[in-house]
Amino acid sequence: MIRAIITDIEGTTSDIRFVHNILFPFARERLAGFVREHQQQAHIQAIMVDLRTEIEEPQADTERLIEILFSFMDQDRKSTALKALQGEIWRDGYVNGDFTGHLYPDVLPVFNAWQQQGIALYVYSSGSVAAQKLLFGYSDAGDLTSRFSGYFDTHVGAKRDVQSYRNIAAQIGKPANELLFLSDIRQELDAAQQAGWNTVQLIRGEEDTDSVHRQVNRFDEINLEQFPS
Repeated sequence: MIRAIITDIEGTTSDIRFVHNILFPFARERLAGFVREHQQQAHIQAIMVDLRTEIEEPQADTERLIEILFSFMDQDRKSTALKALQGEIWRDGYVNGDFTGHLYPDVLPVFNAWQQQGIALYVYSSGSVAAQKLLFGYSDAGDLTSRFSGYFDTHVGAKRDVQSYRNIAAQIGKPANELLFLSDIRQELDAAQQAGWNTVQLIRGEEDTDSVHRQVNRFDEINLEQFPS
């Protein structure tokens, strides 16, 4: 029986175009100025320390770090430090009403139904936990943060790494066979499956013919009775 459902965001609950056409350009335009203005704040300094560790350049100055951050954006690198900074920048956009977090209309009714069944909901995304809370806190459907029992980002590990899912299961405190992971990316689902999780692939476009996972087009097509008790 499924006791907890862990969902991806980009391409799963939310249109990938929102991230690539709205969020990424917003952060890119403001990143250099944000880092220069806020670099003395303790939490930004901590992010910069993490970035220096990641690139193995402990003496890198601010301008060098800005250069690296732009290169990471160009590569779409899943850098924990970059994701943390993007989340800080996006906060202003959400709070000021520049945009709201996109949510497919089929998502919230199913979240509500699962909660009524006593199923715990979690998020696992490459975006920082702060960015996840902003997207759901300022979503098209209002503040949904109370729907979730917890959030996970790449601090638990990369999304295509089997160990990441073992780490999440340990933190949630439930056996793998009671967990269901939802994502649009089959390689992430492969890793979750290898960790013993149940999986469903959300396909908002064409079928993924290379995937071995159950595929659905909408959240209301997910049938939890298909999974063994």
